[in-house]
Amino acid sequence: MREFAVIYEQGEHNWGAIVPDLPGCVSIGDTLEQVQVNVKEAIELYLEELQERGEPVPESKHRIGSVVVAA
Repeated sequence: MREFAVIYEQGEHNWGAIVPDLPGCVSIGDTLEQVQVNVKEAIELYLEELQERGEPVPESKHRIGSVVVAA
């Protein structure tokens, strides 16, 4: 099992997701729940492609966090 950071962004009409440790691995969905399912599939396909090419899976170097500040 591998874990990858995913950044979700709400757009005007849908949600987007990018996986910083897997260049070019992105997905979209109409809802947050849909994009979460879609990006999981995109990651799985990305890793399958790497395996078929005999390339190593990149190490996960990104972490996602939040910071609360007074505004």
